[in-house]
Amino acid sequence: MLFTLNQQESAKRNVMIMWFANFFVAGSMTMVMPFLSLYIETFGNFSEKYVQHWSGITFSITFVSAFFFSPIWGKIGDRYGRKRILIISGIGLGLSIFLMGYVTSVWQLLMLRFFTGFFSGFIPMSQAFISTQTPRKIAGRVLGTLQTGSITGSLLGPLLGGLLADSLGFSDTFKWTSISIFISALLVIATKEFVLEAKKGAKTHYTSKEVLQHIIGNPLLLNVLLISALVQIAHFSIQPILSLFVIELHGPVNIAFYSGIAFSVAGLGNLMMARNWGKIADRYGYIKILVILLFLAGIIYLPGAAVTSYWQLIIIRFALGVTIGGIIPVRIAYIRQEAPIAMQGEVLGYNTSFRFLGNFIGPLLGGFISGYYGFSAVFISTSALLILSGIILLVSMQRRPKLIKQEA
Repeated sequence: MLFTLNQQESAKRNVMIMWFANFFVAGSMTMVMPFLSLYIETFGNFSEKYVQHWSGITFSITFVSAFFFSPIWGKIGDRYGRKRILIISGIGLGLSIFLMGYVTSVWQLLMLRFFTGFFSGFIPMSQAFISTQTPRKIAGRVLGTLQTGSITGSLLGPLLGGLLADSLGFSDTFKWTSISIFISALLVIATKEFVLEAKKGAKTHYTSKEVLQHIIGNPLLLNVLLISALVQIAHFSIQPILSLFVIELHGPVNIAFYSGIAFSVAGLGNLMMARNWGKIADRYGYIKILVILLFLAGIIYLPGAAVTSYWQLIIIRFALGVTIGGIIPVRIAYIRQEAPIAMQGEVLGYNTSFRFLGNFIGPLLGGFISGYYGFSAVFISTSALLILSGIILLVSMQRRPKLIKQEA
């Protein structure tokens, strides 16, 4: 593939711009998470059970619509340009969050959360946008760098959201949050869209049937996509009960602060290693590093079932973030290698759909397991899912040795 000097300069500039765009989007999307249930309480005199029930539904409903629409946006991006889709996505996200500041009932909030899911592919689409401009040999490093933008936003978002909610109130926080997403859409306008030239004779358009045939015809690629769901199920299964577990370990004093640390410390580990794992995978092979990361994450999470102090939990969460941090950029770099450029948006759309499916199932599964079997069982099941993912990928890798040699 040809990569001119002008394209190199444009690609570097695009990565920098999209880093900030992802930072604003991720930060804005996580700003509202800490007080979503508190916002529902302001709509009426509801029981605690009612608030918990609808908080879970309104949180998860976004992933349902996102699951169905991610491949569609990916296909449109492949055909008409990813820059346009990024701008549309940013405007749609900003508008839906802005309108949340005016809702007066749970149903209105639910419908807007569902509407948000239509446009929730901004960050995955930005990965496709940068991926198609990046040479294969450095894809892991570049995508790892890009991911640190969304990680940083996710770390700061809940903190800033809590501060804004305390000082301005819930409704105004939604309105101000939407502004940063609109800024992301404006940033995208400043990027330059191009695609690395493919080999002569390469197709410039694929039908959805051809894309599915390509995925199914490559069992290793199919397994990587399916594992996206398993990893997210494992990672999100602990989310709904983490605060409760912190109370059990540390007590109810300053619970919001200590729960925030428990949530954020995994992101810190993620931030520190995402780019480094990408560089390592560029050198030694994406599938090999993915297998190692899945086994490491599973092994690290298992001691969580036996922790007896808050700081033990913090250490485990940080170590998990270090390993999980490499899975997303390495996985996308592998898809970049296996999918022709003309279909990468749609293939990455399927990858995003499986991730959103995992985001939806994970909290439900974690809440169910903890309710019936206790907190320890959640850590054991999470560890088992991650190790199972590693085994599936390892077996697939052993069946495709020629492909792995080509990758390395």
